[in-house]
Amino acid sequence: MSNPSFFAGKVVLVTGASSGIGRATALAFGRNGAKVVIGDFDEKAAETASLITQEGGEALFVKTDVSQASSVEALVQATVSAYGRLDIAFNNAGLLPHTADLADMKLEDFDRTIAVDLRGVFLCLKYEISQMLKDGGGAIVNTASVAGLVADAGMSPYVAAKHGVVGLTKAAALDYATRNIRVNAVAPGLVATPMTQRWLADPAFKQKLMENSPIGRPAEPEEIAGTVLHLCSDAASFVTGQTYVIDGGQTSH
Repeated sequence: MSNPSFFAGKVVLVTGASSGIGRATALAFGRNGAKVVIGDFDEKAAETASLITQEGGEALFVKTDVSQASSVEALVQATVSAYGRLDIAFNNAGLLPHTADLADMKLEDFDRTIAVDLRGVFLCLKYEISQMLKDGGGAIVNTASVAGLVADAGMSPYVAAKHGVVGLTKAAALDYATRNIRVNAVAPGLVATPMTQRWLADPAFKQKLMENSPIGRPAEPEEIAGTVLHLCSDAASFVTGQTYVIDGGQTSH
């Protein structure tokens, strides 16, 4: 999907776009005509903005800690200062904790995962929706996970956070359904990104992961980006409060 007029005139905010799903989606929005603002704590996300401008698009990087209200508020303000409005948001920033059984999980790992993966989505929704109400509406997609629908062993903070993202998506959708703001989520299965590289680099562990995948491979980030763009487009104008599973059939068992 690449049509420079598809999102022409739209201002899109993407968090967590230094690599992986966020980068692929930010680039896709740029290639389809959107003005893209990238919020990320990792300054490598500036490379994503640079790639968009090199391809003839418009993009801006704003260093952001999504777990901090003042930082998220400043990100939205920077978006409006640069481009005048906010039409679309993809709340993708997140992290994975170290794997451990629940009783062995470090408290700081739990707190940090919840702060970024759940509180971060709440804060982004809060300030994005406040702006979209001023601008007449918008579309938002949150990154959940199949771990927001089913549990994985050794991942209790991540499972809790992603279940929370699914719930926040439904709640926000209901709150603003009559005010022209749609809120949905994507729930990817295993995706080949730097964040999952430690799993995919272990042949035995990768084989175990693939045993749950009918397709038999991890997704590429671009395969998630397509669904995000669809949900943010007018083609999905009657879709809100939904979590779209993109897992190669993993949860179909």
